[in-house]
Amino acid sequence: MFSLNLLSFLWGLPIEVLISERKERCYYYYQFTDISLSMVGYGKKLRELQIQEWKGYYINYKLMKKKVKRYGELMEVGAQNRHNVLRDFCMLLDNQIEKIVLFLLEQQGVLAHKLSDIGQEHHTLFQQPNSLNISELQEAYRGVGRDLLRLLNFLEMNAVGLRKILKKFDKRFGYKFTDYYVKTRANHPYSQLRQVFRHVGIGAVVGVLSHGLADLQDLQQCQGSYISIYDQPSYTHQDPVLDSIKEAVGRLSNSTNYLQFLGRHAFIMQEELPSPSEDHVVEERYNFMSLLLNLANTFLYMVNTYIIVPTADNYTLSLGAAASVCGVVLGTMAVAQVFSSVYFSAWSNRSYLRPLVFSSIVLLVGNTLYALAFDMNSIVVLLMGRLFCGLGSARAVNRRYISDCVPLKLRMQASAGFVSASALGMACGPALACLLQTNFRIYRFTMNQDTLPGWVMAFAWLLYLLWLWICFKEPAHDNQGNLVLYQADTGPAVHVAVENEHTQPLLTNSEAKELEEDGEEENDDSEETKKPVTSIVVAYKLLTPSVKVQLFVYFMLKYAMEVVLAESSLITEYYFIWTTSNVSIFLACLGLTVLPVNIVVGNYISNMFEERQVLLTSEIMVCIGLLLSFHIMIPYTVTQYVGSALITFVSAEVLEGVNLSLLSKMMSSRLSRGTFNGGLLSTEAGTLARVIADGTITISGYFSESKLLNTTLLPALLICISSIVATCYSYNSLY
Repeated sequence: MFSLNLLSFLWGLPIEVLISERKERCYYYYQFTDISLSMVGYGKKLRELQIQEWKGYYINYKLMKKKVKRYGELMEVGAQNRHNVLRDFCMLLDNQIEKIVLFLLEQQGVLAHKLSDIGQEHHTLFQQPNSLNISELQEAYRGVGRDLLRLLNFLEMNAVGLRKILKKFDKRFGYKFTDYYVKTRANHPYSQLRQVFRHVGIGAVVGVLSHGLADLQDLQQCQGSYISIYDQPSYTHQDPVLDSIKEAVGRLSNSTNYLQFLGRHAFIMQEELPSPSEDHVVEERYNFMSLLLNLANTFLYMVNTYIIVPTADNYTLSLGAAASVCGVVLGTMAVAQVFSSVYFSAWSNRSYLRPLVFSSIVLLVGNTLYALAFDMNSIVVLLMGRLFCGLGSARAVNRRYISDCVPLKLRMQASAGFVSASALGMACGPALACLLQTNFRIYRFTMNQDTLPGWVMAFAWLLYLLWLWICFKEPAHDNQGNLVLYQADTGPAVHVAVENEHTQPLLTNSEAKELEEDGEEENDDSEETKKPVTSIVVAYKLLTPSVKVQLFVYFMLKYAMEVVLAESSLITEYYFIWTTSNVSIFLACLGLTVLPVNIVVGNYISNMFEERQVLLTSEIMVCIGLLLSFHIMIPYTVTQYVGSALITFVSAEVLEGVNLSLLSKMMSSRLSRGTFNGGLLSTEAGTLARVIADGTITISGYFSESKLLNTTLLPALLICISSIVATCYSYNSLY
């Protein structure tokens, strides 16, 4: 039993606080210089961030919110029917989109005219090169680039506003409106909605800028080759303003590269309109070695999870249990992870080092128990060891660290690193098991293929614990004591941060009065605030039907993957008499497909098709893979098993990326942080799927090992078909 002193260290609280009742702690991420944009919802943020001379061309978010509320009141008293409400709101939204699109076209014309004028000077320059004129022209091109960035910012804010108002309408009246609106507007050949989300014509402007700057740089270096980006696509010159434009275009068009697509698997939700000052706070917390330790924790935990898969059935047989009990051995870890994800997520509100230390200690104990079970001849000790391993799952801490302590400019790379570490660990676990095919004794301890995974991982966690203790730098956490309540003379109470014990009013009287006048609007917009969710019930209430469908899809893909991986040793031994080494190599090869598949999907497929199209296609491919896995009449062959498993696993990997990407867009921004965040919900859905899949394997194997394959695949197939039907039903709301 831990002493109070150890608990005091781990939780970072005085002993007196541990003895007294627990007090709820709230952590705020606002600086007093931030104008508290996040505190008052999207409507206020839009007014603060918009370009003032374009003020009249932005989406009138405030008007539409009031309309939504008014529609609700009228329908409650029976003064309006649903058809009239939909027609009226469609007309209002059409007018708003038309206003945005016409202004967009007008500004594109302005940019085209500027580029035409610069182009004439550019042509003249070729006749009489002059270094001064080259510099002036480069700056002129960059000026157009900066104007284009402003236009892209305008587009992005309006795109976010459209998504939010559609979500708000669905929340009030049911998600059928988005389904209808997207189906009739986005799929129409003259769609103006697509102009906002696909920004037709922007690419032409970017092309002229890229071509012009490349030509000028070539001329400035006196190369005389007049490089064309069209004739030589491998040309590497890239101006900083073009990098910024490319990033902005990518956010709008959902265009991806390998790192972006891979990073989505981490499901680290971000604010749609992040605050620059908030990112400054994050930069102060960032430490590369601490990030590396987080990724190492992720890697080791995935190795720990999959290193026993090839030998779990033999281990249970050696302890006198049925081979199918390996499902319980694997599932025990997943069951514990259901609970560990919650308390580690809550713990990371206070600290990152202490939960990682606790996790390493628990995993060290768990792997030691797992290894000792053989000499103790106890299946109970074996299960206790895996239970401890599940209780030490700190993936929630790893995600929170990346979300809270890695700057926005590095977050995508860190997210991709998180997923890469997981994939590498998934492949290395079985591969390492393949190398541990030996049998000897050290004193009274048996070292064989069953116990060595436990001993190796216990030693690895001991080394990691020492490395963690020496090198991890605990980032500064916001302190609740630094918050006071400021009461404006005529406005509402507002929380502000205090520096040097001096309070500074966040809002002037006139601004506070404006907030008071808009109080009804901002209070109604509580979904868009950064107030963290305090319970799983509140988190569930924030889930729209479309989000629930996507969580179900995530459940399905994790169920299918667990069935393929967890029963592989049983199936291959029964049908093909594979050795442990064969199973290990097969599982390692499956794990190694993760990164190459994501390269293809991230760089090509996701840029050619919409995410919802890739989502539905991937679900169908998972279904096909499961169908091909069934053993019906004809002899079961290695080709059939390996081919169907590969189709199922790879399709599920592709599905995971687009599924989590869509979830991050559709989930409430309140689920981006706090204990009960979107990452926790997805983790719980996936872990629950693993628990049920492992339980199904054990129950099916108990009745008949010859029927194990079909009886485990049947529920997976039914769940997959159900997810396809649900996706088709909500297809037009996935926008």
